[in-house]
Amino acid sequence: MGHMETIIKKVKKGQLDRESMEMAGAILKRGGLVAFPTETVYGLGADALNEKAAEKIYAAKGRPSDNPLIVHITNLDALEKIAINIPKETKAIADAFWPGPLTMIFEKSDVVPLGTTGGLNTVAVRMPSDEVAAALIDAGGGYIAAPSANTSGRPSPTMAEHVEEDLAGRIDMILDGGPVSIGLESTILDMTVTPPMILRPGAITKEMLEECVGEVTVDKAVIQPGQRPKAPGMKYRHYAPQAKLSIVEGDMENVIAKINALAEEKVKEGCKVGIIGTEESVHNYRCGDIKSIGTREDESTIAVHLFAILREFDADEVDYIYSESFDSEGIGSAIMNRLLKAAGHHVITV
Repeated sequence: MGHMETIIKKVKKGQLDRESMEMAGAILKRGGLVAFPTETVYGLGADALNEKAAEKIYAAKGRPSDNPLIVHITNLDALEKIAINIPKETKAIADAFWPGPLTMIFEKSDVVPLGTTGGLNTVAVRMPSDEVAAALIDAGGGYIAAPSANTSGRPSPTMAEHVEEDLAGRIDMILDGGPVSIGLESTILDMTVTPPMILRPGAITKEMLEECVGEVTVDKAVIQPGQRPKAPGMKYRHYAPQAKLSIVEGDMENVIAKINALAEEKVKEGCKVGIIGTEESVHNYRCGDIKSIGTREDESTIAVHLFAILREFDADEVDYIYSESFDSEGIGSAIMNRLLKAAGHHVITV
């Protein structure tokens, strides 16, 4: 990638700077790349219907090109242009969860290039609720392909500074809308199978979807490591900090004792250690770089801090990270899915 000047503009919800949005829209329309906030994580956007623009995303991220991009839209009419054989349950799901942190997979129409879909005949579609994202999609032509705006394999970006750290000099523009509200990528729901199947857990949970449309299944690879995932991209090591991350699971008292023992052992060896605890537990840890990720009373606080904390440990140059494990219900299943991938499925049970 040649080094380019990346323009960074701060944008405020409720008073969007028209000039910045028009500039960003023009960049997208001419095939350039713009990073932008969504409610989930920051996205790296390109015109989804322009195959050359999609290729630039893969190059900037260093991302394997068999990994499909999610196409972001702002209205249901837009869906009709890019998807075919849309199942009848789609409307109920869209009414309940769009705009929001849910991606649905459909058979693609001919207007969507294979460069956007990672060579597949399906297209992943989402309608983000973030106001900056929606304005950018409309300004850029209505169909914006966007994976997370990070270097492939790194923790996903939840603030503009993370994007700058990874991609400055490789993309045209970053719209800085401040920190995101959810912090984990969208739930991915495959609508091309019956019943619909969750390929990646997120803030829209299985329980929420089932309330809306009845039975929903979950791809085995989400639950069991070692299964070949149905969603491409789920097979790569993701979200990984530079340190070796281990998750310790079991009864809380045992978890704390085990993390303390492991941390003390590594510190004696002269290593730098990071510990991921919660507001409920951090006072129990005795050594190392101890960070509270949020409160178990409200797991959305954990979701929103996860990737930023992994990046902080990179900045602190720790060698080993030990993390508590989290609930497998609700958003906890999305948190554990990302943590397990970041840890390369290295779990210690006590």
